[in-house]
Amino acid sequence: MYLLKMNEVSMEVDGKPLFQNVSIEVKENERVALIGENGTGKTTLIKGILGIESINNGQISCKVENYQIGYILQESDIDVQLPLKDWVMHDHPNYFHKVDLEAYTEQMQYSSHPIVIEKYNESLKKYLGLDGYQWEIKVEKLLHQIGLYPETWAIPFSKLSGGQKTKAKLTKMMLLNPKLIILDEPTNHLDLQTTEWLGHWLLNYKGTVLFISHERSFIDQIATSTYELTDNGTKRYSGGYSSFKKQKELELKTQTLQYEKQEQERKKLSQAIQQYKQWYVKASSKASVRDPYAQKKTTKHVKKYKAKEKALERLKENEITKPAENPTIKADITPGDFFAKDLIRLENVSKSYEKYLVIQDVNLHLERGDRLAVIGENGSGKTTLLKLMIGLIKPNIGEVKHHPQIKIGHFSQELQNINTTNTILDEIMEIPRMKQSDARNILASFLFRKEDVFKQISDLSMGEKCRIAFVKLYFSNANLLVLDEPTNYFDIPSREIIEEALVQYPGSIVMVTHDPYLLRKISNKVVSLKNKQANLYLGSYQEWEEHKMLSPKQQQLKNELERLELKYSELLASELDDDSLLNEIQSVKERIGFIQDKLNN
Repeated sequence: MYLLKMNEVSMEVDGKPLFQNVSIEVKENERVALIGENGTGKTTLIKGILGIESINNGQISCKVENYQIGYILQESDIDVQLPLKDWVMHDHPNYFHKVDLEAYTEQMQYSSHPIVIEKYNESLKKYLGLDGYQWEIKVEKLLHQIGLYPETWAIPFSKLSGGQKTKAKLTKMMLLNPKLIILDEPTNHLDLQTTEWLGHWLLNYKGTVLFISHERSFIDQIATSTYELTDNGTKRYSGGYSSFKKQKELELKTQTLQYEKQEQERKKLSQAIQQYKQWYVKASSKASVRDPYAQKKTTKHVKKYKAKEKALERLKENEITKPAENPTIKADITPGDFFAKDLIRLENVSKSYEKYLVIQDVNLHLERGDRLAVIGENGSGKTTLLKLMIGLIKPNIGEVKHHPQIKIGHFSQELQNINTTNTILDEIMEIPRMKQSDARNILASFLFRKEDVFKQISDLSMGEKCRIAFVKLYFSNANLLVLDEPTNYFDIPSREIIEEALVQYPGSIVMVTHDPYLLRKISNKVVSLKNKQANLYLGSYQEWEEHKMLSPKQQQLKNELERLELKYSELLASELDDDSLLNEIQSVKERIGFIQDKLNN
């Protein structure tokens, strides 16, 4: 049974069509992802469902009462002075009984009047009947689980960080236990750990979910089906983002084959039409009243010519459009010559802000070719570590050493330095030795096509400005890119272009991001910040994910396996050829097999 159904819906913004032919069906207990490029109208569509904005055409049917719908919108930041904990509880029916009970409790401290005592007892009885104290425990437990600890509970909601506000909104919604949840970018400002926790909560939630997200790992974790929104409507795909991607690739392959077959048929028909025309002209010149055979031949050519023309018309009526090519980076990136092994060293580094210690006794060595992922919860010191590494701030204790030839490109600085009075093309042309033809090709690779390049930067969205900043950074001749949340504000196509660019980049990279897809694709080392300490893992983010899931005993076996595999390679490469060596090789091989079996089982 469906809970939410949309049929042939269209919407406009300021009189301009945004999308049309949108049909979506969300069944009970489904978790449906809504994806699409920035600007296609995903948030507007959600507002149409909620009745916040009007639809122009079509029908929306919802079998859930308004009070049973829990939702979070991107722009719903409210400037309120209520403390965090009170704001979270405020919309729950129990909250008003709690406030009443607290008021009578306070009166009891100053008065023992029978009416006051009676009112207090009535209020207490009602609150106990509602399991009010159990509800308060549930609130505090949920706040802890989502990462909002007691020291934040008295902070006014308006004073919270972006991540804290998102967590507060999620907690508030969860407490209401809605039947249908609608979320617009719920992972914005959340760290990896909280995003993962939210995913587990939604998987265990006994209800229906419709959500917008650009976080591909989150979509894979949550979605049972995915709708893609374009200006021409929606299409449903089974599963999460990885499944959607495979189905889209198959569609593209099928459409390409159909297009090629169509073009072959078009060419064949055009040639046949031309041939029959020539034969008709030739035959008609010979035909006369006295030559019935030539007349018959001419008529025959005309019929064939007309039949082929009709076949060509039918082909045009059912024309298959040429599939759009996926954009690829078409440029050679060559950072300045840099052959040294060491780029940056942090030795016994500690950093405090006033009396608050952020990181302590960090020792870190960045080498040429490193692609370092810096991970940790919000507030763990990731941005501070990046600023220390590139010299934007100084440590209180310890030393940061740079190779004299290092050239650092910093994403945040590049974004701040964009000249908003320029057009996109003018801004890119400021890159040294940049030709206009190269600039146009590069911009097309980063999804700025045709007349888009003449748009003024001041008129662009934040996501578009970030793309321009990335292009300038990418071609800045830097041999080290430092990226702090580079994919914020990016839709999925933009993220995939950035990923491709970073895979091709020949220099070193240090990056902070909450996008697991990007981390898995780019990193070859991981620094995990926890309890003011920096722990280095010599492996990719995907390997680190597997590593953190191992028990101490499993990790011990894995470490032994890596040592034995290295020893096995060295023994095989040995030039000695005697029985003792062969016996040792056999012994090591058997031990490797034994450990692999234990790990697999």
